[in-house]
Amino acid sequence: MASHRRPKQPSRTRVTVLTTAAAAAVALSANAANAAPTEKPGKDEVKAKVDKLYEQAEQATEKYNGAKEKQQKLQKEISTIQDNVARGQQDLNKLRDGLGSLATAQYRSGGIDASIQLFLSSDPDDYLDKASTLDQLSGQQVDALKKIQDKQRELAQERAEATEKLKDLSATRTQLAEKKKEVQGKLGEAQKLLNTLTAKEKAALAQKQQRADRSSSERVDLGDAPPASGRASAAFSAAQSKIGSPYVYGATGPSSFDCSGLTSWAYAQAGVSIPRTSEAQAQTGTRIYSQGDLKVGDLVFFYNDLHHVGLYAGNGQVLHAPHTGAVVRYEAIGNMPFQFGVRV
Repeated sequence: MASHRRPKQPSRTRVTVLTTAAAAAVALSANAANAAPTEKPGKDEVKAKVDKLYEQAEQATEKYNGAKEKQQKLQKEISTIQDNVARGQQDLNKLRDGLGSLATAQYRSGGIDASIQLFLSSDPDDYLDKASTLDQLSGQQVDALKKIQDKQRELAQERAEATEKLKDLSATRTQLAEKKKEVQGKLGEAQKLLNTLTAKEKAALAQKQQRADRSSSERVDLGDAPPASGRASAAFSAAQSKIGSPYVYGATGPSSFDCSGLTSWAYAQAGVSIPRTSEAQAQTGTRIYSQGDLKVGDLVFFYNDLHHVGLYAGNGQVLHAPHTGAVVRYEAIGNMPFQFGVRV
């Protein structure tokens, strides 16, 4: 006989779970259908982001320049100390040879004084500090032994100084590598953003950059402001001769420059040595806080951290190496946050 058993009904809990899951699926589908596609950033937005990255790269560049300058300075100092130590060791050897000659003379005349034997040992300082020993020596012997002691102390101090500077050099090299990596990272990010643009958008940006570079050298009215001094005039003329040279981070000329590389190179052509970095250059002369008091050739500094520097060109213009992708050119001083000028 056929079974007429009633089919088992799903539990209330299971029905609730299934209903909730179905509702969620419908909601997700609706949201997916209605969600707007992610918009690609426009040309102007990309340019703004790239400009910001270039600014950050320049900040890192000045730190890189500072570390590189410190590295070069430490290397020279260490080399000088090592030369001094080598010469000092030669002097010490001569002093010891002289003391040995004195001991030989004593031996020939009847034997070496016990105190001389002690001073010819590897560590005579212990006996030099004892008055009883000094009392047994002649004035000539005392003088020779004190010279040895002084030279040993001098060499120990110089070796300790060299050791500290070598540690500092190692830390500086690490910082240099980190800042170089940071600069390259910012420039790499900027390039990735630029690569998101279409060929037409890239061409438009390139044309805009070319117009800015070209117009800065062709149609800039510099007025008739006097130079700050003869050397400022010579520095400014040198910088003018490099208009159109590309910006390259860490470069100091003569064919490419970064911002402080241009100013330090220009003043070097005028026979004036100024520091390598913008932050250090800001400490070199008399500060001028009013733009109206600036004269041609004055250094002009921008941004709160002073990571950018140029030369005042007159009539509200600055001659500078702006950033990656640009060339040495004139620009309105108001295009950047001016902090102060410095008259070298």
